[in-house]
Amino acid sequence: MSTFLLEIVTPERIVYAEQVDMVSVKGVEGELGILPGHIPMVTPLQIAPVTIKRGSQHELVAVNGGFIEVRKDKVVILAESAELPIDIDVDRAQAAKQRAEQRLQTKRNEIDHHRAQLALQRALNRLDTRQR
Repeated sequence: MSTFLLEIVTPERIVYAEQVDMVSVKGVEGELGILPGHIPMVTPLQIAPVTIKRGSQHELVAVNGGFIEVRKDKVVILAESAELPIDIDVDRAQAAKQRAEQRLQTKRNEIDHHRAQLALQRALNRLDTRQR
């Protein structure tokens, strides 16, 4: 079976760079499964885990928004932030989740509810990725 290079890149570093069989992402218009030979495209990503298939192994990476660019022989995910499960600090993610939930329950005008909702999604994404 053929493979392609998958790179997951943040502004700070390259989080992942390996030959893979398949990658599944959650785009703004739904789930995408990318196999070798996929048509070139660029689309925005939602805050969600990215599933990577290498042989019989499945790996997850917590990706917090960004874009996926599918090229002829390479897929690049340009993420705002991304973490491998081993790098996720569960206590920190749990604390971020609690803070975001508290902000969302507050009815004061100075609270940016959209920003709090995004923070909650990021925390849940990190926890979900770590627990799987």
